[in-house]
Amino acid sequence: MLVQSTRFGEVEVSEEGILEFPYGIPGFLEEKTFALLPYQADSPFSLLQSVNDPNLTFILIEPFSFFPDYQFEIDDEMVKELDLSEEQPPQIFNIVKKLGKIENMTVNLGAPIVVSWHKKIAMQYLIENTTYSIRHPLFPQEVGAQLKGGK
Repeated sequence: MLVQSTRFGEVEVSEEGILEFPYGIPGFLEEKTFALLPYQADSPFSLLQSVNDPNLTFILIEPFSFFPDYQFEIDDEMVKELDLSEEQPPQIFNIVKKLGKIENMTVNLGAPIVVSWHKKIAMQYLIENTTYSIRHPLFPQEVGAQLKGGK
């Protein structure tokens, strides 16, 4: 399938990389079909490109590469809807926001994207009663200083 992106031009995406968001993504409820595009081989970053809107692209991370202790419980309703199990576990992503400089990037840990690859369905899940922030710094201050050229 060919997907148009204002950032990347025309991109060929296999059907395996297409995900349906039955409820959309908060703020973009009308957008239901996205292509998951790896950023680079072995990178924790991916891109979520709307199939219908070439201007709509999200940067995603696999959170465990950055936050190994990140954990939450998915409610039973979502587990059932996505048909998740030990044999069919979810893949978890979080949306990253780039605010100018790379060291200022934040990640939404409070509302992860839960993917069921065998059903080709994804949903953004709002974690209730959590201390996780929707604007958590992606890079610790020490890494941010290195990115800026500090010591």
